[in-house]
Amino acid sequence: MTYKNYPMVSRVVFGRGSFNQLEDIIAPKRNGRNAPFIYYVDDVFKGNHWLTSRISLSYSDKIIYVPTDEEPKTSQIDQLVEEIILEYSELPSGIIGIGGGIVMDIAKAVSLMLTNPGESKDYQGWDLIKNPAIYHVGVPTISGTGAEVSRTTILTGPERKLGINSDFTPFDQVILDPELTKDVPKDQWFYTGMDCFVHCIESLNGTYLNAFSQSYGEKAYDLCKEIFLGDYLSAEDAQDKLMMASWHGGMSIAYSQVGVAHAMSYGLSYLLGIKHGIGNCIVFDHLEEFYPDGVAMFKEMKAKHQIELPKGVCSNLEEEEIDIMINVALSLEPLWENAIGKSWKKVITSEKLKTLYKKM
Repeated sequence: MTYKNYPMVSRVVFGRGSFNQLEDIIAPKRNGRNAPFIYYVDDVFKGNHWLTSRISLSYSDKIIYVPTDEEPKTSQIDQLVEEIILEYSELPSGIIGIGGGIVMDIAKAVSLMLTNPGESKDYQGWDLIKNPAIYHVGVPTISGTGAEVSRTTILTGPERKLGINSDFTPFDQVILDPELTKDVPKDQWFYTGMDCFVHCIESLNGTYLNAFSQSYGEKAYDLCKEIFLGDYLSAEDAQDKLMMASWHGGMSIAYSQVGVAHAMSYGLSYLLGIKHGIGNCIVFDHLEEFYPDGVAMFKEMKAKHQIELPKGVCSNLEEEEIDIMINVALSLEPLWENAIGKSWKKVITSEKLKTLYKKM
């Protein structure tokens, strides 16, 4: 038996206002005046001086605002890498991602592709990266995805939606400042928080479950219950706890795997461009057969926060389009094996998935 030798984020700082320490933390990593720090910042913060005024630029450092209407594509990563190579004579001292899961994934992917030849689509899969990434830092401004702690960077490529899963993907440094999440719109807060909740449910009910992933999953699950079903948390408490739930949920799937909701939401995202958090919600709402208790609790949370999910997103699709989603979902074999077991192919057929997608 070979056990995973799993890489973790080597340094993390937590606390309200800890974002103010960013400059002090990264300063020792500067490799000279010609090796800039590149900041990828969610473009929702463009003109938001409360956040951007705290980013200190020196020499040729640069802030690049990233639109987050769509999930990151391999072509987008390749373009960002090319821009850096053409603009600077040296590799950057570091890449800093400030935003939600999309920005986290972009920062991780760019830092990997600056040191690995070829195109990012060539590395979609497991353990295909050969060279360590350059120094990269994650600063989440929304909680739930677990992108700040994971060894994957989820990308939509020309043929599939699949992460670059590698030991070199995790951030070298993460800054967890719950204060940065204070202006997240309610719907977005719910969808991204539910990504964390679904991580817990899929990990805790999976065949890959072990004491390591269980300990993190149970903690994240308890925090999600308190945040989304409790009545007594202050806004600050809820922000602090959801940031920690996201961390623990990400750690839980790190040493196990996700399951049915994630596999099927990859299909929705690939074909329809539906974002990951809301995609998980749309799928999970119909998965009583696989996760009866989790789905019941999800529906309770949805009702409590008066969340209306989009309906009929697959109702006007052609058969060939549904087949594309099915093929994307079925290609994620480790997710199905975790959810169902080694004989999952006897249970999960194209017809089964077609029936489920048509309900959404």
